[in-house]
Amino acid sequence: MHNKKVLLIYTGGTIGMITDQSSGALRPFNFSQITQQVPELLKFKCAIDSIAFEKPIDSSNMNPETWVSLVKMIEQNYEEYDGFVVLHGTDTMAYTASAVSFMIKNLSKPIVFTGSQLPIGIIRTDGKENLITAIEIASAYKNHVPLVPEVALYFEYKLFRANRTTKLSAHHFNAFESFNYPILAEAGIDIDYRFNVINPLPKDKKVEFQYQFETGISVLKLFPGISQDTVTHHLAQPNIKAIILETYGSGNATTEKWFLEAIEKAIQQGIIIINITQCKSGKVDQTKYETGKGLHKLGVVGGSDLTIESAITKLMLILGNTSDKSKVIEQFERNWVGEKG
Repeated sequence: MHNKKVLLIYTGGTIGMITDQSSGALRPFNFSQITQQVPELLKFKCAIDSIAFEKPIDSSNMNPETWVSLVKMIEQNYEEYDGFVVLHGTDTMAYTASAVSFMIKNLSKPIVFTGSQLPIGIIRTDGKENLITAIEIASAYKNHVPLVPEVALYFEYKLFRANRTTKLSAHHFNAFESFNYPILAEAGIDIDYRFNVINPLPKDKKVEFQYQFETGISVLKLFPGISQDTVTHHLAQPNIKAIILETYGSGNATTEKWFLEAIEKAIQQGIIIINITQCKSGKVDQTKYETGKGLHKLGVVGGSDLTIESAITKLMLILGNTSDKSKVIEQFERNWVGEKG
C-alpha cells in the first residue's frame, strides 16, 4: 500500500450518518473530517482523499443522472488515484455498482463500493470494517499491478463482482449475495483473494467512459393468474424500447395463446423483450422446456444468469448508445465484464 492514493467518494447513504448531539437525529457528516469518525484511517500507509456529492442522495433516489455524476468524478480523478472507494446507500447499491461496471471500458484500477446497515456514528456500526477493508482492497497492488482491477462490492467480509450482486437482507449485516458467481475475496486475518475469478488487467487498452442512458424500459414480472389486460396494457406502454420479462425457473412462461400473441405483437412493433428468471440462482435456458421454447421462437432474448440489476443497467446503457435493434441484442448477449455465465 506504500505510496498509493485512494479517493473516497460519498454519494449518500447510512454509512455517512452521525447523531446530531442537539437533536438526536441522524445527519450526514463532513467527509473532509472522516478521520475524526474513523481514526484507524490514519494508520494506512496510503494517501486517502475524499469528496462528496454536494447533496447526499438517499439511494432510493438514485438514477442514471447520478450515475453519470459519479463516473464523471472518477474520470476527472482517474489518473491521479490508484483506487476508488464509493460509499453508497445499500438499497440500490447493486444497481449503481452494476451501471458503473458497464460505463467504464478497459478499467485498470479498483473501484470498490461499500456502505453499511448502521450509521458510522453508531457504536455497533458495520461501517468502519466495511470502509477500512474496502480501502485496503482498493489500494492493494503487487508489482505495480492492482489485485482487483474491476468494479467490486465489499460487504461483511466478502468482496463480490459488482454486477453479480443483489441486496438480500434489510436487517442483517451480510446484506448482499452473489448467487451465480463466486466471491472475489474474503477478509479474515488476511484478505484471501481468489485470483482465478477476478477479471484480468486489460492489456494495452485505453480506458473509456460512456454516459448515455435510455430509460424507456420496463419490467414485467409474471405470476400465476396474471390477467390478459395486465399483460397487454404493460406491453402497450408508450415510448417503451425494451421490456424485461421476469419468468419462472429457467425462463418459462405460460403457453396461453393470448400471452404468446401479445409477446409476438410487441416484438413485431420493434420492442425488445429480454427473459430474466425470477430465481435468485440459476439461469435462463429457453431450449429446455416447451414453456420456454415458445418465447425463443418468437424472438425473446434469453438473459442467461444476469441479475435484474445488471440486466436493467446494461440494457439502459446499450439503448442509450444505439437504436438499432439487432445491435442492441448483439451487445446485450455479449459478455462485457463477467456479468453473465
